[in-house]
Amino acid sequence: MTEFNDDKLAAAARRLKTEISPDRDLWAGIANAIHSPRRPRWTAMFAQAAAIVLLIGASSAVTYVAVKGQQGPVTSVAPDLIFEQTSFGSRYTLGPDFQDARNSLVAQLDVELARLSPQTRAEIATNLEFLQQAIFDINQALERDPGNAHLQAKLIKAYRDELSVLRRVGGLTRNVMMRNDI
Repeated sequence: MTEFNDDKLAAAARRLKTEISPDRDLWAGIANAIHSPRRPRWTAMFAQAAAIVLLIGASSAVTYVAVKGQQGPVTSVAPDLIFEQTSFGSRYTLGPDFQDARNSLVAQLDVELARLSPQTRAEIATNLEFLQQAIFDINQALERDPGNAHLQAKLIKAYRDELSVLRRVGGLTRNVMMRNDI
């Protein structure tokens, strides 16, 4: 800044008032606020607690009236899913839904494999043979130890993996047939 601008700024600062007196006397209001009794903090807490109790009471009353108004018979809805035991050793068989899904996928397997290259068909056949051998081995182990939870979990996983491979074969051929970016 130049010295001329500094002098103007200093002169403007000197012209400012150093004291500002209020338009009216504020001390009466300040003194009154200091000496007046304060409202306790507990009042707000009690008001909130009363509101909560009122809310709980009202919702309970509404629930009571709604439940009492339904005098009809109570019906229970059975879930659509039925959990069935899978094959653990030779004692049990797989559920019908699993068998239907597997049979459907196996029926489509030959058609789907025909659309793939010979190398891909060989890899899929190797994977399926590996899974079927694992299922056979786990079933044999479960015949010796039917209560083994670890083997049961492995068997269920092997069945799921087999279905997954069968599904993916269908997905491979559908994706190949649907490609239009070639």
